[in-house]
Amino acid sequence: MSDLRRIAIAGSTGSIGTQALEVIATAPQQFEVVGLGSGSSVEKLAEQARQWRPRVVAIADASLAAKLEASVPPGTEVRAGPGALASMAEMADVVLNGVVGFAGLDVTVAALMAGRRLALANKESLVAGAPVVQAARATSGAELIPVDSEHCAIHQCLGRSASESARLILTASGGPFRGRRLEQLRAVTVAEALAHPTWKMGPKITVDSSTLMNKGLEVIEAHELFGHSYDKIDVVVHPQSIVHSMVEFSDGATLAQLSNPDMRLPIGYALGYPARMQSSYGALGWAGSFSLDFEPPDLETFRCLALAYAAGRAGHSAPACLNAANEIAVGAFLDGRLSWGGIADVVADVLEHHVPTRLSSVQDVLAADAEARSYARLAVDRRERAA
Repeated sequence: MSDLRRIAIAGSTGSIGTQALEVIATAPQQFEVVGLGSGSSVEKLAEQARQWRPRVVAIADASLAAKLEASVPPGTEVRAGPGALASMAEMADVVLNGVVGFAGLDVTVAALMAGRRLALANKESLVAGAPVVQAARATSGAELIPVDSEHCAIHQCLGRSASESARLILTASGGPFRGRRLEQLRAVTVAEALAHPTWKMGPKITVDSSTLMNKGLEVIEAHELFGHSYDKIDVVVHPQSIVHSMVEFSDGATLAQLSNPDMRLPIGYALGYPARMQSSYGALGWAGSFSLDFEPPDLETFRCLALAYAAGRAGHSAPACLNAANEIAVGAFLDGRLSWGGIADVVADVLEHHVPTRLSSVQDVLAADAEARSYARLAVDRRERAA
């Protein structure tokens, strides 16, 4: 890479993308924004284009191309359509994938196939398309640095001792419903599920945090990123969200990465690695007093975590099925069509119906995803009619 790293951000108008631009603004001598892309937030994308003057802006919704072209600075190329965001990989040294959900798969694959560094904040693409993504990681020059705070923490703790690591411990805040039993969550509202106690995130990932599905997806992601078996990946609930994850080594030592919750820290780490950012994010005040609490997750109330472990162990297309069913169920919950507890019910139904198949191509992943979504919609409809 050159001294000035060229950055393309897919999902630039979302939470991860906007925080990435905050980080980049602190180091203009280190980064150049060459591409910005969004699914459909045309006004915000145009505003970003006027501020950052990238070479390319991309929007997935082709119907918005003309509106975007009329709003961006002269000389800025507009790309539109399903492959527009992925096409930015060709011009960048680092591609930050902040797209929400399965829609980020093509960006992940394109960045790695182009031999670029992928700063991955889109866990769903690795979970659902693991065999395809792993093959793309073998491309010369390709590099994957995780942006999820938990996997970024593990990446930092592993250092040069990855071969001596014995166990990965992912921490979970527990979300807004920590300590409550399933019978207490029958009438949970969308507003309650979106009231996360420590992190400010988009609605889908916030609901996933409330069900612990987010942590389940992270368990599968950790398996794919670091190669540990599912028996060697644990989850502990840590409500302070200060310890972001831990690695236990063969000699019994455990290393942890600690900071106040601030996604700009892992974003900056992924963009600048191996150098660290000079702007401080999430620094702890060690002069004061605070406590660190840990407890096991309640797998009976938060069934999505157990379902994710089961899908991960089943392998092949099962993680893609899990992710697709969850996206449909969460969407139905946010639309008021499904109860909070119904999210796990729908995912369980779809997994029970699904027969895992081998995934060899992107088309295989898309087919598994489409089949699971179709069955999940039927499962949602059945519950809505019965309610």
